[in-house]
Amino acid sequence: MSSEPPASGDDGRDREANRLGRRVRRYAQVGAGVGGIAARAAATRLFGLDQADARTARELKAALGGLKGPIMKVAQMLATIPDAVPAEFAAELSELQSSAPPMGWPFVKRRMRTELGPGWEKRFGSFEREAAAAASRGQVHRATSLDGEMLAVKLQYPDMQSAVDADLKQLGMIFSIHRRMDRAIDTREIHAEIGERLREELDYQREAAHMRLYADIFRDDPRITVPRVVDELSTRRLLSMNWLEGKPILSFRDHPLEIRNRIAETMFAAWWTPFSSFGVIHGDPHLGNYSVRDDTGINLLDYGCIRIFPPSFVNGVVELYRALETDDRERSAAAYENWGFRNLSNELVDVLNVWARFIYAPMLDNRVRSVADGISPGEYGRKEAFGVHRKLRELGPVTPPREFVFMDRAAIGLGSVFLHLGAELNFHRLFNEAIEGFDVEELDKRQKAALKKAGVPPVS
Repeated sequence: MSSEPPASGDDGRDREANRLGRRVRRYAQVGAGVGGIAARAAATRLFGLDQADARTARELKAALGGLKGPIMKVAQMLATIPDAVPAEFAAELSELQSSAPPMGWPFVKRRMRTELGPGWEKRFGSFEREAAAAASRGQVHRATSLDGEMLAVKLQYPDMQSAVDADLKQLGMIFSIHRRMDRAIDTREIHAEIGERLREELDYQREAAHMRLYADIFRDDPRITVPRVVDELSTRRLLSMNWLEGKPILSFRDHPLEIRNRIAETMFAAWWTPFSSFGVIHGDPHLGNYSVRDDTGINLLDYGCIRIFPPSFVNGVVELYRALETDDRERSAAAYENWGFRNLSNELVDVLNVWARFIYAPMLDNRVRSVADGISPGEYGRKEAFGVHRKLRELGPVTPPREFVFMDRAAIGLGSVFLHLGAELNFHRLFNEAIEGFDVEELDKRQKAALKKAGVPPVS
């Protein structure tokens, strides 16, 4: 990695640090669309889940859809976190794509010059002016190295630090409305977790370390390919890697079942192996973050949203599975308490187990099956979430531990991939192979060694 301070002036000051002026402009930009909707929400309980209507959901989507930056990312997150917003809102927000119009060549030249210095173009064999893809935090350009290797060069949009701070304050306003009107879920930990992960995603050096971590995890699995970081062409706001050719997962929906199953089994390994063996998950289930090679292997893309868990949390996941397997309420309660749930009555444990059984259902059922026959990806889990929410309103509030935000989100996203593919697998066998011989102390040692080797800051 370049040791030169990114996006800074000659005096060493970071010109893109979190600035008041930029935040104020962002408040105005986002608030103009969201403020009126939030005001009506307070009056009509739109965020209280009872009276959400399709028109307002569409308005919220329209207000957010044209914006670059974290607020669009947050909207996509909320659409995949069960029970965070009403079903009408989730349906609209899930359609938001990370495809805001890319910024033009003047921005590209400024960003590249700031990160790599004058004459940056001479460090590439070629560099395409038009972006190949645009997302919520940055855009990607095709390029070649001086040796002719195809590269993907990701440039971060300007003033993202200020945008994150402003957008998180807007999200805090929405969540505070939610808490006043609905006592089922206390969303404070959800807000804190989203904020922490979004701030991490701005650090491309951290993302590069995540890529090295995953490359090491899958070094002996030819089914899964991780991009290789080009360190000399990367900084905190610029990330260069080798270009991986692949086709969208959805383009395989009409392929023979054998091929779809092979892709799905590889996706299962790409998610569960890092979690069960290293306490790490790829926390962004967006379908654009995966592509399929010609040999049906998987390219695993975009490592900004990686969640590293304490080994004790992973142990809780395994313990809860064993508890559900044997219908052991006390063991379930112990797993929830280990995660940080407090004041658990038997009735509350039973309610939490409804959701847990939904998440674990394919792994508890020892047969070849689809994830959920006849349920569309957009509705996956909504019925169960609604029933759990209704009970929690009577028994709550419940404060889900922050680790649940991306654990649930990624699990739902992975299940959605399997639904899109129409895969039919023995998920029980695959899961039990993943956790065979699980030992929390061994996981702790393995995780620490892997994070140190990759240069990833240790889990707090």
